[in-house]
Amino acid sequence: MSHSQAVHPTALLRRLLRAQLRLKVMAGVVVVTLLALVAFDVGAVATMRRYLLTQTDSNLQGALTLTLPRLAATLTATAQAARDNSHPVPAQVMLPSHAKPAALPGAFDMTFLPFHGQQVTLQVAANGGTGGYHWFLSPSAAKVAARPGPHTLISPNGGNQIRVQSLRAAGGSLVAGTSLDQVTRTIDKIEVIVTSGSIAVVLLIGLGVFVVLRRGLRPIEAMAGQADRITAGDLTDRVTPHNPRSEVGRLGAALNGMLTRIETGLHEREASQEQMRRFFADASHELRTPLASLRANAELYQQGALRSTDEVDEVMERIVLETRRMGRLVDDMLRLARLGQRPGRSREPVDVTAVVAGCAERARIADPERTWRVWVDRGLGTVGDEELLRRAVDNLLMNVLVHTPASTVGTITASAAGGRLAIEVSDDGPGVPPGKLPHIFERFYRAGSQRTRGSGLGLAIAAEIAAAHGGTAEAARAFPRGLRIRLSLPGYASPRRIRTAATPSSTSA
Repeated sequence: MSHSQAVHPTALLRRLLRAQLRLKVMAGVVVVTLLALVAFDVGAVATMRRYLLTQTDSNLQGALTLTLPRLAATLTATAQAARDNSHPVPAQVMLPSHAKPAALPGAFDMTFLPFHGQQVTLQVAANGGTGGYHWFLSPSAAKVAARPGPHTLISPNGGNQIRVQSLRAAGGSLVAGTSLDQVTRTIDKIEVIVTSGSIAVVLLIGLGVFVVLRRGLRPIEAMAGQADRITAGDLTDRVTPHNPRSEVGRLGAALNGMLTRIETGLHEREASQEQMRRFFADASHELRTPLASLRANAELYQQGALRSTDEVDEVMERIVLETRRMGRLVDDMLRLARLGQRPGRSREPVDVTAVVAGCAERARIADPERTWRVWVDRGLGTVGDEELLRRAVDNLLMNVLVHTPASTVGTITASAAGGRLAIEVSDDGPGVPPGKLPHIFERFYRAGSQRTRGSGLGLAIAAEIAAAHGGTAEAARAFPRGLRIRLSLPGYASPRRIRTAATPSSTSA
């Protein structure tokens, strides 16, 4: 229990790190939007505060400009009256009614700061009222207020902020001030409005992004589910197609194409493995017979069953024949393996006319009782390995010699058309059933009971040699009966002209 409780926070953190894509995108959009709105709100509030302060400063400047012309006469009269009555200059002076300025926007308090002496508070009525504060500036605040330009000070009446601005006058500075309470209240209302609006915008954007992403990523989630099923082993499943012009459609098409290639590759690998298993089984079966014969003959010799020299010679002859049969089989298997490893190892010009003519002559010598018909065109050539091509033609002819009766007529033709060569070997023997023709080039394959001799590798080797030279091997029924095998190879203008098979020949033995 304690172990699970200790692991639980780590698992929770891991799940959070593997959050869904739409949640990550939505969180990113909300954070960016929030930062942008905070910057906008701060800028908007600062701009509005600056604007209101600019308006206040303009009003203060207007009040100073309207009050300054009347200030000199009022102060002079007040000072003279004070001297006549032997009283000091009062701290507050009311401007005469005929000297009142025009109505000003807002309430202002004004103070005259002489270079020497006590500051004088001027009561200026605006629309019949007073400034409202009747403040008295401390020495430090008076120094700040007397400087050019607007300044923000703390009012001695309640600690509120006031805005002051000064204007030079005869004998001192005229200072006008007003409270910033209205500005502060306006800014507070603006902050509440923009903050509430920003919160509402963030919530709306978050909800909208969530809905849009959920609908937009729904095809991808469906693809992920199908990919999970495919990962479980169902390679035949495919993702649902979408608009091929969209990103999701292109992703689906690419995924389907990849799955098709994977499925094809797996089928090819399974087919290759099955072919390899069948090859080993067939090779084992082919080698079993000569090995059994060798073992039986050797046991006869060991047991002393061979009493005469003739019997010993006969057994030794059978051993030699089986050994040669095994040698041919091993050579054919080795040749197939080498063709698969290094196809097209030689790229020399080959005189196909001479190759086919020579193979036909050897077949005629090997079976002089059989009738052969040979038609070979002049100047046939290709590029490749002459020895391999000769081996391919010999295998086609050997297929006729081994798998047809002695009375069967064999036909050999070689011609060129459309830049390719065609070498055909046909016979009028029993032929091959149509259902077995597609398998005739498989290794160790035998088509019927009348074609039981040989290892079954001759036609497979011929097909591999043709493929190594960029050609193909095809099998079909001959007319009216029999089998026709055709090798198609790329053509090449042979530099040599051989006269041995220059004209069509028909030879009967």
